[in-house]
Amino acid sequence: MRVEVENLGKKYAKEWVFRELNMEFNSQFSYAITGPNGSGKSTLLQMLTGVFLPTEGTVSYFQGDKTILEENFYKHLDIVTPYLELIEEFTLDEFLKFHFKFKQLSEGVSIDDFIQHVYLEKDRDKQLQNFSSGMKQRLKLGLSFYSQSPICFLDEPTSNLDEQGTAWYLTHVKKALDKKLVIISSNQKHEYDFCDKIVSIPDFK
Repeated sequence: MRVEVENLGKKYAKEWVFRELNMEFNSQFSYAITGPNGSGKSTLLQMLTGVFLPTEGTVSYFQGDKTILEENFYKHLDIVTPYLELIEEFTLDEFLKFHFKFKQLSEGVSIDDFIQHVYLEKDRDKQLQNFSSGMKQRLKLGLSFYSQSPICFLDEPTSNLDEQGTAWYLTHVKKALDKKLVIISSNQKHEYDFCDKIVSIPDFK
């Protein structure tokens, strides 16, 4: 699986956030998108997922030699962001049954296994609105790590995680590297220092 960007640029009002970005994101490697706050890291990440449209340039997905249509990008990816909302009226069990009608769990992983992986065994019947911010973040990350989607986009992945949660993240994201194309947007080095390649947004001003 790979994602190719050609002459990619985004402008708000009269100011370019970045432009002339040419790159191939290949599943053989992992990538970190870096830069100071407000530099456009999250903007680029959302353009790669198809959520935001570029001002100029193109984003293309390929599976082998086959081009994937833009309207089908979402079928091949998971995205975790601090602003991603969960259906908070659902209990954990209800939410997972609903979610996995649309996404497939990793081969050999059951819902029971998943709940153990994210350390929420005691919370199956609790509504998500009663989860702590750290529990919600661990759930969102787990949904990405343990799905069959070949691409995993992470935006500030340890937001709301304490030291123990961060250690959990590092263990599980490193396992995902062998199965997925992982692209991380962050300015916190501990979130991405295992990545193979760095895309620094200030280089594309």
